[in-house]
Amino acid sequence: MSKDQTPATAPDTTGPRPRRLTYAAGLVALEGLTLVVGGVWMLVLGITGEPDDRRQAVTGGITLILLALLPLLAARGLLGRRSWSRGPAVITQIMALPIAYNLLQADSIAIPAGIALAVVAVGSLVLLINAETTKALGIRGPGNAEK
Repeated sequence: MSKDQTPATAPDTTGPRPRRLTYAAGLVALEGLTLVVGGVWMLVLGITGEPDDRRQAVTGGITLILLALLPLLAARGLLGRRSWSRGPAVITQIMALPIAYNLLQADSIAIPAGIALAVVAVGSLVLLINAETTKALGIRGPGNAEK
């Protein structure tokens, strides 16, 4: 580690967890649970239903379930005030925005899902980059390194 790099300070766990951090963890967990439900639904339809391509349906279901691990682990880390958890949570929200955009372009029932996903993603991003959340996770910004 160079002299310019310093490890992050320990999170401030002395007081109660900030509500914004709890709300962010809840929204990130909600996205993870939605991915699990969608993955199980695709998997069940692939196994019991008659999809166009059974292999593709099963693979898609398993992929969604595995992708759900990222936001679920990030939500758990946020609740535990682990500084590493903000990165995966932010990445999940950034990945959700183009998906929400594509859902909004559809002429179907996917439009309300796109609106909901966009609201959750933007709301989560706002909560995750909030100064109170950053302080609770022990993340220092640029120029705030201890010498």
